[in-house]
Amino acid sequence: MDSRNEIKEFLASRRARITPQQAGLPAYGGNRRVPGLRREEVAMLAGMSVDYYVRLERGNLSGVSESVLDSLARALRLDEAERDHLNDLARAANTAPHRRRRPLHQQAQVPPSVHRVLDSVTDVPAFVRNGRLDFLAGNRLGYALYAPLFAGGHQPPVNMARFKFLDPRGREFFGLHWEESMQNTVALLRTEAGRNPHDKPLTDLIGELVTRSEDFRTAWAKHNVRLHYTGRKHLHHPVVGDLTLAFDAMQLPAQPGLSLTVMTAEPGSPNEDALRLLASWAATADVALPQGVLDQPAQ
Repeated sequence: MDSRNEIKEFLASRRARITPQQAGLPAYGGNRRVPGLRREEVAMLAGMSVDYYVRLERGNLSGVSESVLDSLARALRLDEAERDHLNDLARAANTAPHRRRRPLHQQAQVPPSVHRVLDSVTDVPAFVRNGRLDFLAGNRLGYALYAPLFAGGHQPPVNMARFKFLDPRGREFFGLHWEESMQNTVALLRTEAGRNPHDKPLTDLIGELVTRSEDFRTAWAKHNVRLHYTGRKHLHHPVVGDLTLAFDAMQLPAQPGLSLTVMTAEPGSPNEDALRLLASWAATADVALPQGVLDQPAQ
């Protein structure tokens, strides 16, 4: 991906969403040619010259200080995920080619100790993924919950974004909340692309999705980013039906780029009943689930 173009489009998209009224500025006249703030208005809010801001929005973040980035983030009302993304873009722009770090995903492995952690979680779904959204390993309930990803005998790693956008079952699996889920997935990949811009498997995946999915292409053009530590997932499982589960994602500091996600149901809710049913199904899933997925030997 073209880093200068990424910077340009990100800043322009954030500027376009803020009205003068939201920024506390008077809106003179009724014939504004831009949907949000003008460049000179952003420059004024950020305390910099118009020429300097224009340089930034043209994609040139080389040599930009942390204080300038902070001022720009305040002017554009960036949230935490957007601030991190802006800093990632600036870091990439200021890193010489010979000092670029090795892409995290290419060296990320799920060690035996993490497999043992997964095996110890028996009552709720749990799985490990990377920033590219590859499902790398799970416990029995994790595999059972995401059984459609492994239909046809697919073995981990299976990419969750590719399933969502390119597999006909993806839209059904994510149910009535498809639009929200789709936007979140694209924002996660956009965030990861800013954090790890030289990961070729990641850029290849994004290129494939942009080419083959109009939904992905439209959402990608919005330049939205997000953090994904906690929230709710709404799924339509082919065996137990609709599920709404809370999720908590924890980074694995000893395994950069990997996170452990655990999903739980509200006690006493229909979702908890559905998880129990899912566990019962998983206990006899040697037939119902793809061959070998749930009976892999412990590592």
